[in-house]
Amino acid sequence: MERFIITGGHPLLGEAEVSGAKNAILPILAASLLCEEECFFEKIPLLEDVFVMCDVLRHYGVKIRWQGSSLHIDPRQLENKDAPEFLMKKLRASNLILGPLLSRFSSACLPYPGGCAIGSRPMNYHMSALTQLGAEICDFGSCIRAKASCLHGTEICLDFPSVGATENIMTASVKACGDTVIRNAAREPEVVDLADFLNKMGARVTGAGSDTIRVQGVNRLKGAEHKVIPDRIEAGTLMIAAAITGGDVLLKGLDPQSSSAVIAKLRSSGVIVKEDSAGVRVIAKKRPRATDIRTMPYPGFPTDMQPQFMAYAVTACGTSVIAENIFENRFKHADEMRRMGADIKIIGEAAVVRGKENITGAQVEATDLRAGAALVLMGLYARGETTVDNVFYIDRGYQRLENSLAALGADIVRRSYDASGWPRQAAQSPCS
Repeated sequence: MERFIITGGHPLLGEAEVSGAKNAILPILAASLLCEEECFFEKIPLLEDVFVMCDVLRHYGVKIRWQGSSLHIDPRQLENKDAPEFLMKKLRASNLILGPLLSRFSSACLPYPGGCAIGSRPMNYHMSALTQLGAEICDFGSCIRAKASCLHGTEICLDFPSVGATENIMTASVKACGDTVIRNAAREPEVVDLADFLNKMGARVTGAGSDTIRVQGVNRLKGAEHKVIPDRIEAGTLMIAAAITGGDVLLKGLDPQSSSAVIAKLRSSGVIVKEDSAGVRVIAKKRPRATDIRTMPYPGFPTDMQPQFMAYAVTACGTSVIAENIFENRFKHADEMRRMGADIKIIGEAAVVRGKENITGAQVEATDLRAGAALVLMGLYARGETTVDNVFYIDRGYQRLENSLAALGADIVRRSYDASGWPRQAAQSPCS
């Protein structure tokens, strides 16, 4: 087990390169199963979730070769077989191989996926859509079996713009007979990146980034090369890290449009955000003003930035109201923040946060990926020393977050400990 030890009060200064997007590469890796030629990917984030997805692909016979942060995928010996439950439950995005397997083999059997416990994330949107494409779906509670002698294009209207469902429909329909129209589709940049990769393989996908995506079925897909987009959630976390510490940080290579909702909230709270060809620069000269947020599907404020923004609100002047409209169980971090002196009241699906100038370091535990990042942000601001346990959650979505922050001037180190909490010799991580 590992923890972060943080001494707060150091402004972050300098430049940072944003890693490749976790939520983009996972569906793209799943989509590589659609072709029978090698694919090559650049700017792969070295994250636990990516390593698990690679293990999933290996289980199906895919050959994987790493070359630094680049990845070669060879699916020519792909086999259709049942996946072990223990492996699939390590990762929510494991459900994204359902569409590609169904397209490639006309059948698939998947255990229900895992992931962070932040609320209900049912598979009903996925299953309903695949049924409309012509699949027969059997839900056994612990696993899903799907088969289809022939997938055929149709018009699908999602009740909610689910990112995962949109991605599974896209990958299932690219080789279907006829055309597929997805209405109320997810508009996230990661969906656009998946569409770009599919088109490089020879698919015909248009409209990605809007609420209507059209997929014209093709007979064959070829191998392709692709560079993953920057991770907008990592970028947003680093923006708040700069703002919360009164820093000045340039995030290189980031498309400002992908983070427009976060940038707008930072500006409304008094932070200077400059956009140019080099990237996005965040300058915080004084304590921020309180600002309300409501999480919404893209292009609204992302739910994956809600915990980090709550940490920011804890330090602001005034009272902020944070409404969580995506996941019903995503305020667990509030209890840990209170250990550091935060004034937070949860009222139904909203959190009322009264900002405080002073909070104190404490020993806290990450309860999920983004909650862990939020506690790190609290530690950067707090007086004294903060210990954040369960950093394996953070490693699922951030590539050595402590190194990125330390390079900007943060006092943060990673330490290993045993079950009793005593330090032990540090183990080597695949990210090191």
